Amino acid sequence: MANDGHSRDPSGAGKAGVKPGGRGRVTLQIIADRLEVSTATVSLALRESPLVADGTRLRVQQIAREMGYSYNRSAASLRTDRTNILGVGFHDITNPYFAELLAAIEETAAAHGRSILLGTYAENLQRQDRVLTTLKEYRPDGMIICPAGGTTAETLQHLMAAQVPLVQLSREIPGIGLDFVGSDDRHGTVLAVEHLLGLGHTRIAFLGESPLISTGRNRYRGYCETLAKHGLPLDPTIVYSAYGTRENGLKGVQKVLDAANPPTAAVCFNDLTAFGAMLGLRHRGLEAGSDFSLIGCDDVQEAAQWYPGLTTIKNFQDEMGRKTAEMLIRRIADPSAPSQRAVLTPELVVRGTTAPPKAAR
Repeated sequence: MANDGHSRDPSGAGKAGVKPGGRGRVTLQIIADRLEVSTATVSLALRESPLVADGTRLRVQQIAREMGYSYNRSAASLRTDRTNILGVGFHDITNPYFAELLAAIEETAAAHGRSILLGTYAENLQRQDRVLTTLKEYRPDGMIICPAGGTTAETLQHLMAAQVPLVQLSREIPGIGLDFVGSDDRHGTVLAVEHLLGLGHTRIAFLGESPLISTGRNRYRGYCETLAKHGLPLDPTIVYSAYGTRENGLKGVQKVLDAANPPTAAVCFNDLTAFGAMLGLRHRGLEAGSDFSLIGCDDVQEAAQWYPGLTTIKNFQDEMGRKTAEMLIRRIADPSAPSQRAVLTPELVVRGTTAPPKAAR
């Protein structure tokens, strides 16, 4: 049937300048014209305002979805000086510890009407600078940062100069005066070493000594101080220096086993290092728990799923992530408030990878 030029589009999609299949941006005015309401009503309905009747609000939201309406965040941020975005800069999200932190941050941010924008940079300072600069260009209301190894106060100066509200998470830059949320890492390692000493171990290795990060320094300090407290010497041949990864755990445990006087147990920088060490032991025909004792740190969900289950230090990632997001939201609301530090107390979780040394059984 020929089109006589007067047929109507039953969907109304061609009204107010919106062409079917076209890419014209749908505005509040177009939706208002379609529904024959004011732009103020449309705006309130899309923001779930109780001032709009339920029926009207649902109708507006349905039509907005059908027409492909997209919220113009840039324009809104210019009006309100807020983007409702929290930037998050992590050096690693392949580590489940940071994935669990990120999940808690995102959940808390969403509960406060915020979204997160994530950037990652490994342990690379140049990449970190590019990523944090890019995040800053999106004008987040504030940022959460777990800095790469070797980061200094000068590294973050461009963010501080731009007056971006910042909270440090897990890793802390000394003397910078920024808010911080993390764990008492020294105390966690003290718990780990004391547990092994209590089982009868006196040759205890440390896998993952990493002086470029605060967590590495603090955990290693707890190791050294606890050995000294019990009159045990610090033996560099059973200390493996590297970032905490599965690969380094595998390499590290084999290196310390080759020492002239090998250890019977090891404290690992984190759970990933311990997982790698468990595999490294199997390469030597040994099993964690029965032949060699291992303790991790973080208590990621995977730790309880290994066989044997990993004895570890619980750092309460859910609480840490939640507290970090909440602290940043408070900092955004009150930029001039005194800086705050929230340090969680870790706990020892005993599972199957620790036991008395074989010679004592």
